[in-house]
Amino acid sequence: MASTKSQPIPGEDLTKRTGLPEDLLVLAARYPRETWQGHRNLGEMARFWLERHGMFRELGAAMADGSASFRENEIAAKPFIQWLAPRFNFFLSELHMHHNVEDHHYFPRFRAADARLARGFDILDADHVTIDRFIHELAESGAALEAAIRGGGDLPGAGARLGERLDATLTVLTRHLDDEEDIVVPLIIDRTEAALGLG
Repeated sequence: MASTKSQPIPGEDLTKRTGLPEDLLVLAARYPRETWQGHRNLGEMARFWLERHGMFRELGAAMADGSASFRENEIAAKPFIQWLAPRFNFFLSELHMHHNVEDHHYFPRFRAADARLARGFDILDADHVTIDRFIHELAESGAALEAAIRGGGDLPGAGARLGERLDATLTVLTRHLDDEEDIVVPLIIDRTEAALGLG
């Protein structure tokens, strides 16, 4: 995930953040989340983008449920990895692509549209670097589980590590998606997709 940021912004580290600072929610206060779906300025691009976020949440939750079932011996190792692998690979690939599009196409436009939100996009940019690290660790835990299944290794230990990394990744990803939506969607509604050059 390409990004100009390499370190979390002090005080706004994704792994510790519980929400965005109030000064970055100025448009969210004007356009609260419950008004988004019915707003005439929520265009096709924004709806598609929100659907992608919903897909990441749903697929992440499904993988977490599956991982829990495996750890509780409700599903055998081989059927579990056969079920998990395509979902896991799709999730990682789509998330990487999604962040690349944001970093190189959407964020520069959004940052230029409203100077008050520039720091917010710096935060979101830094989030992508943090998420990239979590994804790398998650992918390693998935590979370790596959190796344990093939080689008869420590399946409970590998399954536990995968579950831990998956839970940690989904926690930071969910925080990021929520915060990103609270900046981006109100901006789109306020300015319109056409004015932002997204149409």
